[in-house]
Amino acid sequence: MNTRTLVLLRHGQSQWNLENRFTGWVDVDVSAQGLAEAIKAGELMKHEGLQFDVAHTSVLKRAIRTLWTALDVMDQMWIPVLRSWRLNERHYGSLQGLDKSEMTARHGEAQVKIWRRSYDVPPPPMPLSDPQHPKYDRRYRDVDPKLLPSTESLKTTLERVLPYWHESIAPQLQAGQVVLVTAHGNSLRALYKYLTGMSDEKIVEENIPTGIPLLFKLDHALRPRSHRYLGDPEAAKRAAEAVAAQARARK
Repeated sequence: MNTRTLVLLRHGQSQWNLENRFTGWVDVDVSAQGLAEAIKAGELMKHEGLQFDVAHTSVLKRAIRTLWTALDVMDQMWIPVLRSWRLNERHYGSLQGLDKSEMTARHGEAQVKIWRRSYDVPPPPMPLSDPQHPKYDRRYRDVDPKLLPSTESLKTTLERVLPYWHESIAPQLQAGQVVLVTAHGNSLRALYKYLTGMSDEKIVEENIPTGIPLLFKLDHALRPRSHRYLGDPEAAKRAAEAVAAQARARK
């Protein structure tokens, strides 16, 4: 039975990851560490011998730069790259730009965890009048304003990502192409939930580390036969734990 190959790659650490702020759709670049993580991701995929046919990313520079950097390391910058707003990070509503640990101190760790990690509870919405609302951003000018979020839960993020999966990514995999998707913690967490069938309850505790490629081998129906992080499994575990710790209040 022929297998299909898919790699999910979360962008390298962003400047706001470093500053422990809710980022969402704000177009923040990678940090110096994030750039190093992107280089390492490219090295891991090169060592694995991966030869991609096509890549997908969001319209946010931290994902785009991570993809460029990793493809450069692999000498595969020539492959087609498709960008879509549907692969953007989850929209964090009125929390965007705020410090995670300060919000934990103010609202409690349980409430912030619900906003950050729950499956179907979104943060407070961003007002439509806010100049940071995506409807005012020219990169979304061709998107129906009714589709642009003011806030999202992981559930609604998955609902936003799935049409792109079915229309663009899945057909390429079915055709036997090797596909790389470089995106964000929650858009990839949504895809991970869909692919693995993970429950609403378990996905709350699932963390995707920055800059470590996640390799899926899929069957003809695009069901996972196996999946694993490239490189040192313990390093991936430690990186995922670091993601989980981001919202804890600073002492």
